[in-house]
Amino acid sequence: MRYGQNPLKAVEQVDPPSDVTVVVISYIPFLAGYYEESLNVLKYCLQSLTQTNEGQFDLMVFDNASCPEVRDFLSDEHEAGRIQMLFLSDRNLGKSGAWNVALSAAPGETIVYADSDVRFFPGWLDGHMDILNSFPNVGMLTGMPVLTNRESSKATFDWAKSSKIQSEAGQLISWEDHWRHVGTLGETEEEARKVYEQYSTTQLEINASKAFVGAEHFQFATRKSVLNQILPLPANRPMGRVNLLDQAVNELGYLRLNTPEWYVEHIGNSLAENAATKVISSTPRKSIWQTWLFRKILYRIYTLVFRLLFRR
Repeated sequence: MRYGQNPLKAVEQVDPPSDVTVVVISYIPFLAGYYEESLNVLKYCLQSLTQTNEGQFDLMVFDNASCPEVRDFLSDEHEAGRIQMLFLSDRNLGKSGAWNVALSAAPGETIVYADSDVRFFPGWLDGHMDILNSFPNVGMLTGMPVLTNRESSKATFDWAKSSKIQSEAGQLISWEDHWRHVGTLGETEEEARKVYEQYSTTQLEINASKAFVGAEHFQFATRKSVLNQILPLPANRPMGRVNLLDQAVNELGYLRLNTPEWYVEHIGNSLAENAATKVISSTPRKSIWQTWLFRKILYRIYTLVFRLLFRR
């Protein structure tokens, strides 16, 4: 039996969601080893979003079964109103699985995605929107200059050639910019230089708006209409299927671009100064800690310890 009427029936309208939804996925299973500083990195990521005062956007966080300390922090941020939408999964769905849920649920017409170890700089929203609004059919836009696989952007090169827009090719991304990013990924300077020397960059320009060809899936902006054609993605591995997003965007003929300016930055798993903050003048000799065999042994020990402590 119902007594009285639901008071919400007297409410004639609700506030609509913002046109832009920022989606962040977090996964920090414990605060030790590789993840020792990850909660501080996550806090830094979210603070960089909320403190830049970029205008109207809704922040959505999907937590992929993190430890209690992380979930408590996110719940507090949600209650404080700094996170508008919070998903707490009781199991790790993998990155593609989390994308399937979070990106499908995001209500904005424009979706800005970031891993939980990405820093946003002031001007990031206008910088992304300028290119999204200037270039047609943008499928993925990464907010920093980055060298990417040319094959995954074939449709972008084909479009640029057929449309005859202004373009320029060469080593347009500086070594300093390249190392600033890949230095956070665990690469040595020697490895990074080999990649850098093999790549050229193509810059496209429309009405004074410039962008490089290529995008990365750790951070990107797109339209909800694009994602609706792609999701759901296969999600049977924790990290192994994320490239399917790049492939799908390319196969559908959408542009994959990145900005010449630094609107975002990959942090990594530590806030301490690392190789990305400066250019190393010479390549250091490899220590025993960097040798393939020694690292393999350590990873085996790490895996065994992890299973003993955390496997149910």
